Amino acid sequence: MDTRPGWPGLLLHERARPDAVRRRPYAWRLAVATVCFGAFMGQLDASIVTLTYGRLRDGFHASPAAVEWVSLAYLLVLIALLVPAGRLSDAYGRKLLYLYGFGVFTAASAVCGLAPSLLTLVLFRGAQAVGAALMQANSVALVTTSAPRERMRAALGIQAAAQALGLALGPTVGGVLVSTLGWRWVFFVNVPIGVVALVAGHYLLPRTRERRGGGGFDWPGLALLGAATGGVLLGLSAASGLPVPGWAVVSLFVLAAAAGWGFVVRQGRAAVPLLDLALVRGRTILFGLAGALSGYLVLFGPLVLVPVVLAGSGSSELTTGLVLTALPAGFAAAATGADRVLPRRLSDRGRCVLGAGAFTAATAALLVVPLTVGPLAVVLAVVGLGLGTFTPANNAMIMGAVPREASGTGGGLVNMARGLGTALGVALVTLALHLGTRYGGAGGGTGTARWAVAVLVGVSVVALAAAWAGPRTAVRPGGGGHAGPDLRSGSGGRPGSGATHG
Repeated sequence: MDTRPGWPGLLLHERARPDAVRRRPYAWRLAVATVCFGAFMGQLDASIVTLTYGRLRDGFHASPAAVEWVSLAYLLVLIALLVPAGRLSDAYGRKLLYLYGFGVFTAASAVCGLAPSLLTLVLFRGAQAVGAALMQANSVALVTTSAPRERMRAALGIQAAAQALGLALGPTVGGVLVSTLGWRWVFFVNVPIGVVALVAGHYLLPRTRERRGGGGFDWPGLALLGAATGGVLLGLSAASGLPVPGWAVVSLFVLAAAAGWGFVVRQGRAAVPLLDLALVRGRTILFGLAGALSGYLVLFGPLVLVPVVLAGSGSSELTTGLVLTALPAGFAAAATGADRVLPRRLSDRGRCVLGAGAFTAATAALLVVPLTVGPLAVVLAVVGLGLGTFTPANNAMIMGAVPREASGTGGGLVNMARGLGTALGVALVTLALHLGTRYGGAGGGTGTARWAVAVLVGVSVVALAAAWAGPRTAVRPGGGGHAGPDLRSGSGGRPGSGATHG
């Protein structure tokens, strides 16, 4: 009798790696490297698209407010879907959903490059975000379930460095593509990378060993989550200078608050919730997510602030891009090199406090130092070093407190916090610049910029406080509990890890 699955079964069948790959002692490194494709592409896309705005306005005869939806549609869909995508991945397989995400992202990128109108481009940017959500919700989970326990923080550092590299290369690559080949190639460039990543993922990623059953999907919860995140971002965007009545801005924030409360209530009552509220009641995960959001807000906020400041002083776009590169370059250096420099006995909490202290001091320095090319480059490099020390340790603490069978949901939470931090970094700094222009002085001047710097300092203090409030004892990776001192980084024997997964 033929026992092969039919087409529906094949679509939901998660294939194992070839034995020749699975048995290699470095198989986990290959899996982490494959995940880095998605990490790189996601941040490259986030930082490259803004360079197309001028060409899009001219090519489609659109207003700046209309063109902004090219980014806004992507962020709204991405943030709303990260936790649901993690929930589905826990049920049906993280490798399976990750590969589907790459497929959707790659195909949508090709259509974005061929878009005949701005509306088509905006719609398929939303489709791109669906694919990105499937990738990002699984990236942290795939790293933590693939890497040996004692190498988890280093593996997360490599993934964070791939994100920083994508972020750093975005302005340069985007500028070259837009000025030589045209804006469409900003999207076409994703296609060959996506094809390579799909092939690599099929052969190098481990299949999921622990799963949670499907049992339905919480569509009302998804609608409430989308309304809450969308209301916040649209409200901030409207308050930042768009021609929207004040009552509409207030209504958006009221909608966001009501939808957020409704989402929490719904998750407590739903038979199969999108988010198990027990996951975020623990001190480690709750403070860890607050730190992750704050860290990414500090990472992306300067990408809005610095171009405004330097443009006001007459600096060229090339100079601005080089100054901005100091931030992700410092991030990548610390994310990959902190384990070699810092004492091995320094806990994840200690690394978080050290990193958050560094970028808090650096952002505070922006309140007093001249906002010119030299001082900005130095300060941004220190901010990047602090964030690169903080972020992998912060993510390791969060994922260490999440049960292994819920790692997809945990990864979705981490990436949702990152996505919210990214969006809020853009929105809050833009709002601060708008308020500074309106009440503090001329646009682009030092007085205007200090308002935005004050926002970054305040958020940095929140990250430092969240790090300080973290667990005093080590957290067992993937175990959802605390471990003794034998589980510090670099100690103990090799535990069972994703390296032996199918």
